[in-house]
Amino acid sequence: MGRPRVSGLLVSREGGVLRLTIDRPERMNALDGPTALALADALTKDAVQPDVRVVVIAGTGGAFCTGADVLAIASAEPPANQAEADARAQQTMDTANRLVRAIIELPLPVVAAVNGPAAGLGVSLALACDLVYAAEEAYFLLAFANVGLMPDGGASLLVPAALGRARANAMALLAEPMTAEHACATGLINEVLPAAELAERVDKVARRLARGPRRALELTKRALTASTLALLEDALERESVGQRELLGSPDFAEGIAAVLEHRRTRFA
Repeated sequence: MGRPRVSGLLVSREGGVLRLTIDRPERMNALDGPTALALADALTKDAVQPDVRVVVIAGTGGAFCTGADVLAIASAEPPANQAEADARAQQTMDTANRLVRAIIELPLPVVAAVNGPAAGLGVSLALACDLVYAAEEAYFLLAFANVGLMPDGGASLLVPAALGRARANAMALLAEPMTAEHACATGLINEVLPAAELAERVDKVARRLARGPRRALELTKRALTASTLALLEDALERESVGQRELLGSPDFAEGIAAVLEHRRTRFA
């Protein structure tokens, strides 16, 4: 049972498994505003239906999710004044934080099927999930610094919580990509598989979880989250304050211009 595509998102439900598939392959599944809101709504509305027992998040085409859509940001009408610019930045951060909170606070297991690159907020979406499976071609990239920004979506906590400070610093400060194989070896994700086997493996895990004891899984998830991510709200708040400042900075304007013009950045 499913419903039509809504704002770049495919939503289907079968056998207790709710599948949310980001469907913007022409943009490597980068999230524009409508798609991000649709995903957040699905996580807070569709996922809490009584017949849903597990959620799977995936992407179509060759990518999982490459974060915020830079082209959508660049093509937006310039803000009329500083107050409007601040409001836009606040809305951007509120949406990112809502997505991550929805996954972590959902009283159901959430499984990520990372079929290709996960970058920026896409990394946070994957790591907020309870189980993460990736194709061999996938990689994880925090490239915020390349465009004058800082990690958000809880990445400043989710990544070091899994990898430790040293590896997290290399990802965030140097924008070094991490292959799926390396991510699995260092504990960032659960398993790496050939691309042709990823969907079958995730389906098998999802069906197993859907047959499991709902209340026991809910309490287990809650306990593990409390033990490992107790400082999430602090991280989200720090990221929100910092990112709102950076979204209005000359460095971010230069970073976006460099991406669109396919050239190196020239930060002041």
